Amino acid sequence: MFTGFTQETSDFFWELQFHNERPWFLEQKPRFERAVRAPFAALAQETFERFLAFAPKGRDWILHVSRIYRDARIPSVRGPYKDHLWFSIEEGRAIAGVPSFWFGIAADRFERGAGFWSASPSQMERYRRRIDADPAGFEALIRAITADGRFVQCEDLYKRLKGDRGEFLNPWYNCKRPGAGYFQPFGGEALSADLPRLLAEDYRLLLPYYEFLRVLREEGDAR
Repeated sequence: MFTGFTQETSDFFWELQFHNERPWFLEQKPRFERAVRAPFAALAQETFERFLAFAPKGRDWILHVSRIYRDARIPSVRGPYKDHLWFSIEEGRAIAGVPSFWFGIAADRFERGAGFWSASPSQMERYRRRIDADPAGFEALIRAITADGRFVQCEDLYKRLKGDRGEFLNPWYNCKRPGAGYFQPFGGEALSADLPRLLAEDYRLLLPYYEFLRVLREEGDAR
């Protein structure tokens, strides 16, 4: 059962940034298990179960939970361990090329949202065509998920605009990949046992946005 993260969760990630090496991690592994891995795994599972209660039926929903270990096949100057963790919910086992719901936590912040980890150029072209076909409908969708001022377009924008859809829609139209995210400093909701319910409620709010993006997958890039 998820009972909330603690300040020790944040402290571990901070220290890992300065001691990202195997001997230190092995010495600190019991602390990692207690303060990071166990609550994170509980949060992911409880959130997923709540999500399934309202998610569209008949789909292959998969929960992906990241590991602390970096891919040993990809050398990193930052060390063998990640200084953050994330989980995501997708249809199917692929992550690239499909939209997802996600949550991430690091030393200084935690975040949630929905969108693409990566989208192909053809997907982005279709994305803009969908907006062009019904800009008023897309604006209504985005206004609904951003009404309380929390969720924002969280991806980088092209330096040269792909088109001008007005001040409100331009960040959503000219992003390099679609993503609606909500970012908070570590603390607050992260320390609450109520976080699984709060995440599930936000995923329900973002579901129409996910459905808009899901069509991009179905039109030719499904995995």
